[in-house]
Amino acid sequence: MNAPTAPTADGTGEIGGIGGIGGTGDGGEPGEITVRRCTVTVVRRGGWSWGPEPRGLIRHVVAALPELLADHFAERLAADGPDVEITEPLTVTVRPGRSGRSTAGGPPVEVHFAAVPVVEHPVGEPGGDAESFARSFEDSFAAAPGPWTAPGAAALFAELAERGELDALLALLPDASVRAYFLALLGVDDTAAARLLAELVGRALAADPPPAPAPAPAPAHSPLGEAVRPGPAEALPERLRAAVAGADAAELPQLLADFLASADREEPVRLVRALAGPYAPGAEEPPGAAGSTAAGTTAGASPTAGARTGGEVRVWSALPFLLAGPLARIGYLDAIGPALAGIELAEEAPLFAAALAYKVLGETTRGWRRAERDTEAAAAFAGLPPPVAEERLTDFARQVGPALPVLDGVLALSVCRGHDPADPLLITGADDGLLLVDAHGMFPIAWTSEAAGLLPYWESCGRPPVLLCDGPLPPGTLRDLASAGVPFLTGVRPLRGDPVARLPWRTPLWAAEGAAPDPRLAAELPAHAQRCADLVTAVVTERRAVPLARDGGLERTVTLAAALGLSTIAWTLWRDRERPDPVPALRRFADLEATVRFEATAVRVRVPMGRRHADLRHGGLLADVPDVAWLGGRTLTFSAG
Repeated sequence: MNAPTAPTADGTGEIGGIGGIGGTGDGGEPGEITVRRCTVTVVRRGGWSWGPEPRGLIRHVVAALPELLADHFAERLAADGPDVEITEPLTVTVRPGRSGRSTAGGPPVEVHFAAVPVVEHPVGEPGGDAESFARSFEDSFAAAPGPWTAPGAAALFAELAERGELDALLALLPDASVRAYFLALLGVDDTAAARLLAELVGRALAADPPPAPAPAPAPAHSPLGEAVRPGPAEALPERLRAAVAGADAAELPQLLADFLASADREEPVRLVRALAGPYAPGAEEPPGAAGSTAAGTTAGASPTAGARTGGEVRVWSALPFLLAGPLARIGYLDAIGPALAGIELAEEAPLFAAALAYKVLGETTRGWRRAERDTEAAAAFAGLPPPVAEERLTDFARQVGPALPVLDGVLALSVCRGHDPADPLLITGADDGLLLVDAHGMFPIAWTSEAAGLLPYWESCGRPPVLLCDGPLPPGTLRDLASAGVPFLTGVRPLRGDPVARLPWRTPLWAAEGAAPDPRLAAELPAHAQRCADLVTAVVTERRAVPLARDGGLERTVTLAAALGLSTIAWTLWRDRERPDPVPALRRFADLEATVRFEATAVRVRVPMGRRHADLRHGGLLADVPDVAWLGGRTLTFSAG
């Protein structure tokens, strides 16, 4: 952004009397200051020691730089002044003891900033190619990094098992996802594969009690013409029937692990297909059915294919990059690569990133049209050259279905762990489904097509009270919640037959029969309903990630991830002064520009210095994010300039 300057007679100006830095406005208009590349030099005056940690001194000076510059230009910048960029050599005098960083006095320290020389590789010359770019002098001598392969699905499930969350995640997955990952793990990690098989067998046993000792042959179709899936006794191999019938849930994994160790590959594959049932019409054959590599990816596939490995681009919004840190904290970013690798889509991880970026960039007009600057920013976030073809996103949305519940489950479990049962949950209708949100921080938890799908998340949160906000609720929502014993309160007018009771309130309110709602929740309901409506409008209605996809699975998954990232930013920065809300975070950081530099081992994002940068830095939201799957394992770094 622009910084005000002191105009001179010829229309140029200098800031703070520092030569070589000025604006180019006419008639006193502010100029622009931009830092392209710089080095920091700390000059010691007097004494003989650099202290016990010389490198720590350098880091201390660099960390203090934004605040020092803000103090230096305080007279020309307002309290919420513009972001500042530096482009020319600059010397800043640092006086020990300033800003409360040191209590001891001492001589001033000069910090020098100068441009770093670059080495150009022109196109067509030796050492250059079609993607030639300017590199720093030190980078020109760095060895090329080795190829990076996304971790396989086995790594993800092993980590979940180590944290004691594997059973909770498997309980949230549909049969199709369990089957897909079982086929990916079979022969790679039979221990994890046995856990997934035990989940399917347990579901079948719970849904269909064992048949009589001499059952009659099951008909191929019911009288209504619907296909009938055989019960567990018919699906399980003969040698497993008796053992499984008398075993409890804790014994199933070991029994099935022994079965996998003694069976050939085709026998457990047939068993899983019988238990999970066929895929929906038109669905692809699950990955792993035709064989997969030990890493869980297609042989020869590379997650870095087509990725940008050099160059620099300016994007109008750094907000997609700001989502990476919050998502990395909960383990979501680490799950993307293995989840996609398990269905042989690891090389398509940049498409997931592009879809995620679109949820926090500009609005889509007419439901599908995007601005050019949005396509450029999304491609930069994904590490791809622009634009990302909509056909690729649509095709990716069709194939990625089995992996999405895994990512949704990782997100949901992280939010449920931190929920206080005394705080209510919010439910609102969104896009022909139901969105479950933590009311205290507006953290999204889950998005399902019907109320029954939200019950496991409600139980994981400690069975708190629920507020149903205005929105198009699927038929039977109130009835399903009431029959499950959910204590809800709503201003949505019930349908005939819904088991609710009218409350004596100044506005029409209903509660589940037998529930004693807290009057404070009734008073807070309108405000919560407005916040839910704003969230749905901002990230569901106005911004579409894959508008041409027939299935909404990918749209819902990236919506949950983007909303969680925004909520985390709001919670980190403003929870002490206002009610955290993701929509203000979206609006306040949407136009924060950035320069993105692609290097062999890192992707560096430089944002202008100013109030927003200082807030993000103090909140720890600009920390490095290592091993980003869609960037080929490179580290995402942030700096000011």
